[in-house]
Amino acid sequence: MEHITISTEYIKLDQFLKLAGCISTGGSAKALLQEQMVQVNGELEERRGRKLYPGDEVQVQGEGSYKVQSEQ
Repeated sequence: MEHITISTEYIKLDQFLKLAGCISTGGSAKALLQEQMVQVNGELEERRGRKLYPGDEVQVQGEGSYKVQSEQ
């Protein structure tokens, strides 16, 4: 599992996917989510704006698993 560090209280899922290198644009996030390829904390997620907080885990089919961590 790869750890992705954020410097804010939370990060939106589409921004997180870009930060993790899974996608290059917001439109790519929408397509990825519509194809049900993303899970947050073990549950399928379809909302680009889902807020992720430190400790949340994101699994992207074909890419890997990521954990949100705080900069502090």
